[in-house]
Amino acid sequence: MAKKEKKPRIGAALLIVLLLAAAGWQLHSLQDQVAAAQAEKARYQTEVETLRQENDALAADIAEGATNEKMEEIARKELGVVTPGEYVFSHRGN
Repeated sequence: MAKKEKKPRIGAALLIVLLLAAAGWQLHSLQDQVAAAQAEKARYQTEVETLRQENDALAADIAEGATNEKMEEIARKELGVVTPGEYVFSHRGN
């Protein structure tokens, strides 16, 4: 009868080992997910800060109003306006 008592103990021990291995694997998987989420959070924080700075710059431009310098800058950058006597050089790659 001693042999019958050992078999359930071995089976229970094997079951516990399997459960612990499954829990360890699940924990490892969750740690990977947490690390990925933290990296994504850091990317979003950087993006939010960049957009906040752009927003602050735009708010300052609005508060300043339309100055001649700002109008000239917009005309040059967005419309390609040049002043008389000014030379524009353009490099076009092949």
